[in-house]
Amino acid sequence: MNIVKVRGTQAPLSRFHDAFDDLLGRFFGDWPLSVTAEMWAPALDVCENDDEIIVKAELPGVKSDDIEVSVQGNTLYLSGEKKEEKEESHDNYRHVERRYGRFSRAIPLPGNVNADKIKARNVDGVLSITLPKLESAKPKRIPVQTK
Repeated sequence: MNIVKVRGTQAPLSRFHDAFDDLLGRFFGDWPLSVTAEMWAPALDVCENDDEIIVKAELPGVKSDDIEVSVQGNTLYLSGEKKEEKEESHDNYRHVERRYGRFSRAIPLPGNVNADKIKARNVDGVLSITLPKLESAKPKRIPVQTK
């Protein structure tokens, strides 16, 4: 008769599953949002030139009516909600996907933005916000004289 040594009462894969669940629980346990929370943050690109600051946010599937852009003090606020449903039906099956969730971003700005002339456009899932600088903040070239 062969004797096989068994470590504990669980199969190895079951022990791995329990250890992995424990690891995820310790990692995400203190977060106010769970892994399946209905909140996300869009990716941002921010660039600046002499005349303006341009912020681009990736918002695929978000309608313009569901986006809010505002400036308060020296902070640009983006918020909104994604509501997307895709349905595909054929003779022998039906497939439905839903993606939804709120987002919110706050982008600190330098104090030289002309808030009255800010423009925002949402084209092909990319929100572009142009924040013109005040005339007093634009660099001025000073000619150098030879005499």
